[in-house]
This record gives sequence, structure tokens and C-alpha cells, in this order.
Amino acid sequence: MAAYDPLERKERNMTPTNPNVPPALQDFRNYLYICWLHLNLPEPTDVQFDLAHYLQHGPRRCIIEAFRGVGKSWITSAYVTWLLLMDPDHKILVVSASKDRADAFSTFTMRLIKEMPVLAHLIPGKGQRDSMVAFDVGPARAAHAPSVKSVGITGQLTGSRANTIIADDIEVPNNSATQMMRDKLSETVKEFDALLSPGGRVVYLGTPQCEMSLYNELTNRGYEMRVWPARIPDNKAIEGYGSRLAPYIMDLMAQGWKERQPTDPKRFSDMDLIEREASYGRGGFALQFMLDTRLSDADRYPLKLSDLIIMSCRSDVAPVKLSWASGSQYELQGLPMVGFNGDRFHGPAFVSNEYAEFTGSVMAIDPSGRGTDETTYAVVKFLNGHPYLAAAGGHMDGYSDETLERLAKLAKNHAVNHVIIEANFGDGMFTKLIQPVFHRIHRCLIEEVKHSKQKEARIIDTLEPVMMRHKLIVDPLVIKEDLASIQSYPADKAMNYSLFYQMTRITKDRGSLAKDDRLDAVAMAVAYWTEHMARDADKAHEQHMEKLREEELRKFMSNFGKDRNRDNLWVRV
Repeated sequence: MAAYDPLERKERNMTPTNPNVPPALQDFRNYLYICWLHLNLPEPTDVQFDLAHYLQHGPRRCIIEAFRGVGKSWITSAYVTWLLLMDPDHKILVVSASKDRADAFSTFTMRLIKEMPVLAHLIPGKGQRDSMVAFDVGPARAAHAPSVKSVGITGQLTGSRANTIIADDIEVPNNSATQMMRDKLSETVKEFDALLSPGGRVVYLGTPQCEMSLYNELTNRGYEMRVWPARIPDNKAIEGYGSRLAPYIMDLMAQGWKERQPTDPKRFSDMDLIEREASYGRGGFALQFMLDTRLSDADRYPLKLSDLIIMSCRSDVAPVKLSWASGSQYELQGLPMVGFNGDRFHGPAFVSNEYAEFTGSVMAIDPSGRGTDETTYAVVKFLNGHPYLAAAGGHMDGYSDETLERLAKLAKNHAVNHVIIEANFGDGMFTKLIQPVFHRIHRCLIEEVKHSKQKEARIIDTLEPVMMRHKLIVDPLVIKEDLASIQSYPADKAMNYSLFYQMTRITKDRGSLAKDDRLDAVAMAVAYWTEHMARDADKAHEQHMEKLREEELRKFMSNFGKDRNRDNLWVRV
């Protein structure tokens, strides 16, 4: 790979030049140098110059993720004044996470205009807007929209108009901790399209808070993301960044820079980064400085697909003993993977040749009305300390006759002998509706269960110990059917209904998932068998083998007696 030269990169969004501005200042990097000189700051670093170049020439919809302390907000304030220098009639809307941060951005931008000689002609004149919230620049023509307006993401966006919208760190832990918060933030930023003038531009600057960050979602809406980590990443991290890693970083590696070297040594030395990593912790440092959510997600989301054992299940019997292993030779390919980067499905490392009938089969049902929630189900069988997830899914048509019949037929196919129903819905109405259907198709015990504990905590407390001990067996057909069953749902909401998506994204925060019904049904069924899991698998295996030996001995003695009576012979052993 050739050495990095930003001037040779394709310039996709060149801002129109202003003939009244010196040619050297047409390049935002040169202007940034003058700003830093005015602020009595050291010369901008190579990373800061690269950020400046991307701000000027990046696509119309882009996301800039750079490590904490690189000066994103300061560079962006300088960029705002540069845009106004190029075109005084340019309208800019700056959106921050809070009003205080938005006001701080406006104050700094206004001070640059009032203090830098090259910007003196932009100072608001008499009769023009001149406040921290919104201000005009001197040469700007009269317009409803101010030259610069700063607002918090929860503030009044409606009615604003802008040629450039800059979203500066709008995602913070306080507004992205739960799925409901993330959905609200995601819907709020859709308003940007209504505020943007034709041919306008939207630029996001920030740090992701988790794998389900708004910034990652925006890449599915046509935004390009570029990432500048604080250190040269390792090969695994490079794979995770994919095409998002800044070409500048790639060029440093091509020039021989080694893994973990600081990418901006003029700003943060290796020792400085080591101290910050010790202070932040590995997860916090990976998130704030490496823009890598993997460690943060691993700490936050307790249920991992790699803890499952994936194995085809027979309808009536299962191995009396099996075990899990994490080796790459046991990784399964070809199954839909909706977990985080690095999560894998594993097959069993050992399966005994002896089989036994399941102890029982239970179906859990979490009913719903006719809204956007599903009536979900899970069939879990049990043998020797291992619950087997044989079927799981959901139906959107609530408690229709068709749904009730499907559930009854599924219970019959899996020889279900006990059905448990979440009773918190309809005060037992669903149970009264389903009983006649089951009595007609498949008679079995039906009872209701009630829960008072917070749902997210209950689900995790049930599944986490089972999965961490690698006890839960899942039929691969369940994984395939789970993904196939959501294909008819709206594309932007479909994954919320996936069982395994819910499994890997749940936290103990209330409302952490938009939908959790399929996972709740699985947790209910597994909880039913929890009391049976205390049986030691090895002890159960030995008991089973002892039973087989006794049966073989009885057969031998029976046959021996027949032979003796027939031939009247004694066999000396």
C-alpha cells in the first residue's frame, strides 16, 4: 500500500471555493493551522489534519468516530467558522446531547469569530441575531434560519433549516442505555432529513456506547463511517472494523507501524495510553479510545451463543451424556449468526453412544393480544441435567383459532406432557381459550404461572447459569426457523423478534429490549426444569449403565435357564 497522501484521495464533497478568500485557506487544514496558532495550541497533529480533510471532503452523510481527546469538537467548531468564511449564507445546525454542551459549542464558535482577525467581517451586525443559542454572521442575507444554531437533541428541532447539520456526541450513556432510549434517539435523528436543505450534508461525531449504537444503525441508512483508534489495532480488531478503519491508519501499518503503537504520538504517548487504560479499565479503554465495543458488550450482555451446544435432537430420546468444548474444530458454519462479532455456535465435543428417553417435555407459552407483540412458545425437553430446546417461535395473530391449533399440534408432535402459560395476560383468559383446543387435539396438563420479578432480571437469572455451564442444547432447526419466521416483518424491526438476537442483547436494565417475548418463553420452559438440573450427569450416566447391565444379566439368566431345561445340561463356568 502506498504512503498516505490525502491530496491524492478522491474528493467527493468539495466545498465551493470563495474567490475573496486567499487560495491557501481554501484548504480547511491550513485554516485549522491558523486557528490553532491563534489559540496558542501546538501545531495540529497528523490525525487532526486527517480528520480536517475528511470533514471537508467526506461524503454528504458521514460518521466520524475518533478517540477521546483528539479534539473532535474543537476541530468541528473551527470547521463551522470555515464554512461561514467560504459562504456567509451557509446555514449550520449543531446538535449535541444536552443544551449545556450545545451552548458551549456556540460560545466557542462565536469567540473564534470575534477574536480571529480573518473572521472579523463575520461578527454579527446591528439588528442581526447574536446569542449563544443562535446567531447570524455580518454578510449573511436576511433569512428565517440563523447562520448557526445550537440545540440539544431533546430540544426544539422542528422549524430549523440548515445546509449542514453536525451531530456532536449526541449519543451518551444517559440516552442509550435501553432499547427504548435507543429507539427514541433513532427516531429523533430522522427529523434531520426534514431540516436539511436540498444538497445539504449531515456529519455525526461521537463515540459508540455499545454494539447497538445509533452510529452502527446509521450505516444501514446510507451513512459512511470512518474510525480513528488511539492505537494501531490487532488483526482481530481490524477484522471487526472492516472498511470503517480510516485509510490513514491502514497506511501507517503499511509503513511498518506495529500493533499497539499510538496512532497520534504527538498527542498521546504510549505511557500516557497505558495510564489511561489502567484508569478506564480494559472495557472502558476499548470503547473510548479504540472505538471497539467488543469488550464493553462482553461485560454488559451476559448470554453468549458460544455457551450453547448445538445438536440435532431426536423426538423421543437423547444421549445420556455429552459435553461442550470451545475449540475451533467444534465451531459450526452455515447457521444464521445474529450474535456479536466473535460469537460462535459450537457442536458437542463428546456424545455417548447410549440413548435414553427424555424425562419429559414442556411447552411454555407467553400470550399476547393483537398488537405488535407475538404469542410466543418454546418446547424444552429434559434428560440428565440437560434441557433441550426443540422448538421456539411466535405468531403475530394473538389468540386466533389458527394460532391455538398450531400450538396444540406442535405440542402433540413433541409429545408435550405439561403446558405452562404466562398468566399476567388477560387474567387467565388465554388459558380458558386454549384448553378446549388442547383437549380436542392433544390432552395434557395445562397450568398458569405468574411472575412478579422484573422480567429482564428473571430471564437472565434463569438462563445465565444454565448457559454458562453449557447445559442448554439447541436444535439447529430452531436457529434456522427463527430467522425464517421474521422475514415477513418490517425490515427495520424484524431482528427485534428473533430469539437469538434477543438472547444476545438482553441486559438487566428495564426495557433493554424492544421485544423479549420469544426469549421469555424459553426462560419459562427452562425454569420449569431447573429443579431437575441438580442431578449430576456422570451419576445419571452411571445409573443408566447399571440399569443396562442388570437388564443384560436378567436376559442372560433367562436364556441360561431355557437352555438348561431344554438340554438338561449343566454348564461349568
